[in-house]
Amino acid sequence: MLPQQHKFTSPSDFSRTMKRGRRAGTRTVVVHLVDRSSMPDADVALQGGPRVGFIVSKAVGNAVIRHRTTRRLRHICAGRFDSLAIPTDLVIRALPAAGTASTSELDRDLDTALRKLGVSHG
Repeated sequence: MLPQQHKFTSPSDFSRTMKRGRRAGTRTVVVHLVDRSSMPDADVALQGGPRVGFIVSKAVGNAVIRHRTTRRLRHICAGRFDSLAIPTDLVIRALPAAGTASTSELDRDLDTALRKLGVSHG
């Protein structure tokens, strides 16, 4: 489980991040990133963070595979909160290849996508 300050709290968080954010993709994931400090909504910008939301559709696999993929992505992201700026929102959308990918492949692909977006993991 992620701490509350690192979770999206409403569907509008997902749509706002996907519409306003920059996007980078790899074989297994697409990452949408937005910096909340640049948003005109002061209340949204001041919420805790960094925050992350996951989209894992039925294209990834059955319920067992989708939940396993989500747990893996959640675990990978939990180790990256120190390297992300506080007002950062991420939406991580799993692609069908994520269902059969190992944790190390997901980790590598997430690093690659974040690097494309100018976020380094150190």
